[in-house]
Amino acid sequence: MRLTLYTDYSLRLLTYVALKGDRLTTIQEIAEAYDISHNHLMKVVTELGRAGIIETVRGRGGGLRLARKPEEINIGALARRMEDDGQHVECFQAATNTCRITPSCKLKHKLREALEAYYAVLDGTTLADLVEKPQPLRRLLAIPA
Repeated sequence: MRLTLYTDYSLRLLTYVALKGDRLTTIQEIAEAYDISHNHLMKVVTELGRAGIIETVRGRGGGLRLARKPEEINIGALARRMEDDGQHVECFQAATNTCRITPSCKLKHKLREALEAYYAVLDGTTLADLVEKPQPLRRLLAIPA
């Protein structure tokens, strides 16, 4: 199983914002810290804002911060939301499935089981777990304590 870059960027952004605590941060600051696209992060911020996970403050001195406590942000739920459609193989999407062996295929059941096990591990993780020992992360990302 593989997360999309969109979900990866979401997790990185949330990690960074959580490390900042109550202090506001900017998309540009996060883009520079990770050396990733500002434009991609804009899309991520829009979706995380819609989900009520982050809040944005407009204007001079604005930025973004968590809208919930890190322990309230479940990584499995986040990954499900951020993944395009959760349909990792063609046969999971009945409307567009063209695979000829679907009616007799046993692999699709194993793939579904594996996907659920994958998400079950993520379901047991919160953003707080990811930033539990913040000093090494803060050092790598050059975030002052």
